[in-house]
Amino acid sequence: MLDVFAWLDMAPRLWLGAAAVLMVGAFVQRATGFGLAVVSAPLLLMLEPRLVPVVLVLFGLTISLMMVRYYRHEVSLGPISMALVGRLPGNALGAWLLLAAPMVILEKLIAAIVLFAVLVTLFRFRLPVNRKTLFGAGMLSGIFGTVASISGPPMVILMHGLPPDRVRGNLAAFFILTSILTLFTLAVAGQIGIWHFGIAATLLPAVLLGNGLANRVAPKLNRRWLQIISLTLCTGSALSLLLQAG
Repeated sequence: MLDVFAWLDMAPRLWLGAAAVLMVGAFVQRATGFGLAVVSAPLLLMLEPRLVPVVLVLFGLTISLMMVRYYRHEVSLGPISMALVGRLPGNALGAWLLLAAPMVILEKLIAAIVLFAVLVTLFRFRLPVNRKTLFGAGMLSGIFGTVASISGPPMVILMHGLPPDRVRGNLAAFFILTSILTLFTLAVAGQIGIWHFGIAATLLPAVLLGNGLANRVAPKLNRRWLQIISLTLCTGSALSLLLQAG
């Protein structure tokens, strides 16, 4: 814990910046079903690389636990069980990338994942839902989730035809299971330390505030405009990360 407080004393502006980013990300996640990591990952990586992916996975799990309470009647994981199977090799490949790839490559990869998520949201790609596509989506989700905690976009491609509440409920349940698996994978790979839990504890109020604001405000907002603003923020931050990495 001393390491956490030393970091806060040395860089309070970084902490405040990270708290603001996470609050916005939590707001978008609660309002639209996913987005915490897509919004936050590139910005946090520029602020403090140690926050990605572990702290984002912890908060993704937290938000998903809160969301599944609202949409539990829509949850049916049976049809996407093959995606959970696909997460196993995907997580392993993601962990290998974290250990083997230089930071500049990881930054470019994370920026590319964010831009992929933006394209998925904008163009609403649709694929046939079968065992092969579910396994492939789960595998990509595992790679993206382990490297950057952005595991939603590959699954969203397969869920576009479902009602919005069912998408939110099933994604939340999927994220709960896969976040636990990702944390286990990262721990085995030696990527998790006490520092991550300490700094996550100090940033948790910002995440809860963003989630609470979304509960009150999001139903009154125009979802289209909220999506446009969040996608613009994601695109700008991802391009900035690409330029910085280059």
